[in-house]
Amino acid sequence: MQAKTALAKSPSIIGVVVGILFFAASLTPSLMPRTYLVQGVVSGCCAALGYGVGVLMRWLWFYLELPLPRARTRKIAKIATIAICVAIAAFFLWKTTEWQNSIRKLMGLDPVQRAEPFELAAIALVVFGLLVLLARLFRLTYMVLSGSFERFLPRRVSNVVGGLLAVGLFWSIAEGLLFRTALRIADSSFQQLDAIIDDNLAMPADPAKTGSVASLINWKELGRQGRQFISSSPTGAEIGKFFQENAPNPIRVYVGLNSADNVEERARLALAELKRDGAFERSILVVIVPTGTGWVDPAAMDTVEYLHKGDVASVALQYSYLSSWLSLLVEPAYGAEAGHALFREVYRYWITLPRDRRPKLYLHGLSLGAMNSELSADLFDIVADPFEGALWSGPPFQSGTWKSVTANRNPGSPAWLPRFRDGSIIRFTNQNNALNIPSATWGPIRIVYLQYASDPVTFFDFHSLYREPDWMKTPRGPDVSPDLRWFPVVTMVQLLLDMAIATTSPIGYGHVYAPEHYIDAWIAVTDPQGLRPNDVTRLKTFFATEFRSDAEPSTGG
Repeated sequence: MQAKTALAKSPSIIGVVVGILFFAASLTPSLMPRTYLVQGVVSGCCAALGYGVGVLMRWLWFYLELPLPRARTRKIAKIATIAICVAIAAFFLWKTTEWQNSIRKLMGLDPVQRAEPFELAAIALVVFGLLVLLARLFRLTYMVLSGSFERFLPRRVSNVVGGLLAVGLFWSIAEGLLFRTALRIADSSFQQLDAIIDDNLAMPADPAKTGSVASLINWKELGRQGRQFISSSPTGAEIGKFFQENAPNPIRVYVGLNSADNVEERARLALAELKRDGAFERSILVVIVPTGTGWVDPAAMDTVEYLHKGDVASVALQYSYLSSWLSLLVEPAYGAEAGHALFREVYRYWITLPRDRRPKLYLHGLSLGAMNSELSADLFDIVADPFEGALWSGPPFQSGTWKSVTANRNPGSPAWLPRFRDGSIIRFTNQNNALNIPSATWGPIRIVYLQYASDPVTFFDFHSLYREPDWMKTPRGPDVSPDLRWFPVVTMVQLLLDMAIATTSPIGYGHVYAPEHYIDAWIAVTDPQGLRPNDVTRLKTFFATEFRSDAEPSTGG
């Protein structure tokens, strides 16, 4: 009887009212355009959370023993309130198409004719029902456990013990059974995917290339992303054809997870391969921390190689098979450890070279790679002989340096495009080049953050649970909908779902960074010489057309 009551209990009217309001608020736009399927999931989650908030409000009212209106008044108020809330939800459903198109227009996407409101509502109802059922199952478990202890413990003690045991049981099932099983499946799948050798990617014939017969690194052990990174490099002939002059082949070095037994050995192997390839004889050397899967954004590396007419060497070290969000969740220290090990090996050798005959040293990372690249170099270790600069794109919201600089930005500068102090060390940019700051002069280190205001990986904020994030305040970023509004709890859920679909945006928005935007950033960081007045314009056109359609979307997060 107790089980039947707990599972089939009639819904709370206050819970339904708040749930409907949360559902309606979730239909408003956030950072990413959504399909009706994604919108249905986020709306169902918000409705369930709203229902829970309403149930909590009702419990608190009775706990405080506050007076209740008369029964007839309560009945009329319930009917009127539900009717009003349903009308609000229906109006918001009608507005959904317009709101989604407000984002799509800013991102250059074709408008949708209708947002499938009935399908959306049906999906939201299913998600809502499943979550409420799960909550009631938890309540039933709590009641059974606390009731069993009440026979020999005081009632309140048994309630506490039963609650703790119910939480522990559900957490064990979720973490031990579901999460770990899913993680093992994901790890196995990503590992198998990483091992796949694309028939179109043949082992390099050039002995100077990583993975060739003469290389210190086995082609098969590079992993899928490493083989792609090495194979996709533009040739000196292609670069020379663009500039109508001779150009060398860029040097790319990559060490996969299977190339050595531990991160220190992989870092030493990377340094040895750099020496073998003559990387320290180039004009610039870029130390890259890839995303979780080991992916290096071709939009970033192809552009800097063209800007410096092939006279570039770069090196990356794989630290995971998993996508960035999974890597961050289950092995957060691995990326920072790998980035630090690689930088340490390269830097220790680099400082032994004559300053006038060594390459300029730069750091780069996208998404999780940006955060781990931040952590790769300790200021106190390099202050006597610093690297030249860094380009970090799409930094995750947890990135320590990014977070500190953004929080301490100059008054009057927006959170999505901060200005920090005199701009001599750190500058920010987006789709519109914002790096040429009047009266600002670069110092000995040049650090640029490339970020889009529509990137939820960068601008997710746990504090949006209860307060409006700074980046939502006016003036807003050029790619953020003017119809976006902050709602407690709901906005945080919207941004969480936005992070999950952050790489589905068109290139140049969200978490997919465009090569032409990298060009301005690399020019500011590396100051390439010998470019003719129209070369930069030609490069942007070239990458925005011929390269853009071939660029793989970012897999970081």
